[in-house]
Amino acid sequence: MRRHKPEGVDVATNIDTILDKINDHALSLPIKKPNQVDDTYWVYEIGMNSDLSLHAKHFDWQKVFRFFLDHKTAKATFATKRYYVPLTKSYYFNKKVRIRFSIMPENLRKIYEPYTDSIERRLEGVNYHIESGYDVHLNFSPVIVSKNGLVEYEKLFNLVDKYVHPEYKPSVKAEVIFLTHNEKLHNYNVQNNIPGEDLLWNPQYQEKKVSQYGGTNVRYKNKAKLISQWTALHNQCIPWNTIRYIF
Repeated sequence: MRRHKPEGVDVATNIDTILDKINDHALSLPIKKPNQVDDTYWVYEIGMNSDLSLHAKHFDWQKVFRFFLDHKTAKATFATKRYYVPLTKSYYFNKKVRIRFSIMPENLRKIYEPYTDSIERRLEGVNYHIESGYDVHLNFSPVIVSKNGLVEYEKLFNLVDKYVHPEYKPSVKAEVIFLTHNEKLHNYNVQNNIPGEDLLWNPQYQEKKVSQYGGTNVRYKNKAKLISQWTALHNQCIPWNTIRYIF
């Protein structure tokens, strides 16, 4: 995540230690009750500051996935901007690994994620990952508000409806996160001529917010209204895509 690490990639080298800690933690928890995260398993985020599909060549991802496949109470989840074919060729994951394909309108993807798979390519991966036993969700993040934003999202929703196989649609859920920005990253983007900053930094449309980590960020004003408009369009175009959470 560039707001935490503007340049380079960190790769964990102590995988065995991490998995041991997850095992100990999962076994210490009570019996799992269904909630909006998962009905059956305790879910662990394994890609907070990395993209496991994009960076798979840097570590033993098979060992990580096998751990969750064999574990009785733990399940993995990570978001990705890449359809990496080898991830669908090794095992049948029995929904013990959740992959969340990050998607946004393609015109924005070209600006903010220029070296990643196109949105159509990511959506191509949805059906193949489901057939390999993954629990597949869509990660609409970040939602960037702009003048013609809803028009572009309508195109995106129609694309989602086109690519996801009708048989799989009921199982494909969504998470939605509207853009949060901060002044430190804004200054970095301006100083380094990062494209698209004019859409990300709009103080007249944003307000300050203190994050759960204590940092001062900016988020959209009238956010409840924006969420309502976005959700109405989403539900009109792809009502089968249940929104797990939106903020």
